[in-house]
Amino acid sequence: MKTINLKKYYYPLFVTDTLIEVSDEVAEALLLMRREENNRTHKIWYHKAYYSLDCEDGIENCAFDFTAKSPEEILLEQEEEQLFLATLEHLSEAMDNLTDIQARRIHARYILGKKLIEIAAEEGVSVSVVQQTVKSGLKRMRNYFEKKKWRE
Repeated sequence: MKTINLKKYYYPLFVTDTLIEVSDEVAEALLLMRREENNRTHKIWYHKAYYSLDCEDGIENCAFDFTAKSPEEILLEQEEEQLFLATLEHLSEAMDNLTDIQARRIHARYILGKKLIEIAAEEGVSVSVVQQTVKSGLKRMRNYFEKKKWRE
């Protein structure tokens, strides 16, 4: 059995020294809690994470550890992730429906982030041909989505 001072752990509630005896496990748990709190405070101070000027950056939430998610938020995130994965599968299937040239150029344009000029230079064709191929490929993908009733 160890003797602890409640003022040390629960200051706003205990303003005077209140000594009690607790088991070793409880004393160890209180000590660990105190260390974690001090570590979190030091982390906030070191990284100057009192607030963030970025929109939705979340650094202050991570630093203060206010991000304990409710079961509802966890379910919503899982649903969003499933919807995202289903959309990726649909896009992959629609890309498989394109010609090889259309698929290659759309992949280069939107996945790799290349400009039409770069794609045209790599393939040795004019920019207008690449632009027309990408446009017709996107139209074909849109029609495929409408045919499968994936588009809302």
